[in-house]
Amino acid sequence: MQERWKVKTPEHVTLNFQLAGLGSRGAAQIVDSILLGLLYSGMIALLLFTENHLNFMLEGRGWVIAFVILILFGIQWGYFFLFEWLSGGKTLGKMLLGLRVVKEDGGKATVLSILIRNLLRIIDMLPFYYLIGMLMVFFHPQHKRLGDLVGGTIVIHERKKQRSKKKQTLVEKEIENRDLKSDQQVVGDWERQNVTKKDWNLLKTYVHRYPTLKPTEQDTMTREVAEILLPKLGLEDGTKSEDELATRLYAAYIDLKEEWEFQL
Repeated sequence: MQERWKVKTPEHVTLNFQLAGLGSRGAAQIVDSILLGLLYSGMIALLLFTENHLNFMLEGRGWVIAFVILILFGIQWGYFFLFEWLSGGKTLGKMLLGLRVVKEDGGKATVLSILIRNLLRIIDMLPFYYLIGMLMVFFHPQHKRLGDLVGGTIVIHERKKQRSKKKQTLVEKEIENRDLKSDQQVVGDWERQNVTKKDWNLLKTYVHRYPTLKPTEQDTMTREVAEILLPKLGLEDGTKSEDELATRLYAAYIDLKEEWEFQL
C-alpha cells in the first residue's frame, strides 16, 4: 500500500501527503454516521410527538412516506456534500480525525469533484454500510473508494499546525514570508546523496546571513551561492531572478535541515 502521495508542482516543488487509510477513514465515517443517526432520531421523535402526522402516514399515504424517505436521503447526501464543499473537504468526522479531501494534484477539491464523489456514495454503501467502499479503500494503492476514483480525489491526513510561543527568528520569518513548508521535498534522492558537509555549511550560513543583509548585498550573495549549490542540488533551470533563487535555496535548506542537523 502507498501511504504517501507525492505531487510535483510547476515550481519544481514536490509536495508530500500522508494518505488516510481504512482505519482513519472508517473512524471518521462512524463519527459522521452517529451524528446523522442523532439527526434522524430527532426527526422520528418529532413525528412521534406530532401524532396527527404520524397517523396520517400510517393510513396508507404512500406518497408521504416516499417524501419522508426522499428527505432522509437528501439529509444523508447533503450532509457530506455541503460540509466537504463549505469546510474545504472536511465533514465533522474528518475534522475530528484530522482528515481532508483534496484533488489528486494536491489542490483544493472542486465543487464538481465533491459532488461526484458524494453522488457515488450510493454505490460505495452497497450491499450494507459501505462494504464496497471499505473493500476498495483497503485494496486500492491510494486508499480510494469508487467516489474518489471518479471524482479524482484523495483523502489525506492534515499536518497539525504547532504554534510556537517563542519569538520567531529571522530565518523563520523569511521562510514564512516565502510561504515555504516543512513537508516540501525539493532535492531529489540522487542529488541529496552528493551533498557534502561543506555544501551544507555554505547553505546554512547563507540562510542565516541573508535576512541581515541590505537588498544589494542579498542579491550578490544569492547569485554567488546559487551558482555553487543549485546545479549540485538539481534546482538550476536558468532562472535569473535573485528572489526566486533565494526561495529555492531556502526550500533546499528546509528539505535538508533535519537530515544534516541530525548527522551533525
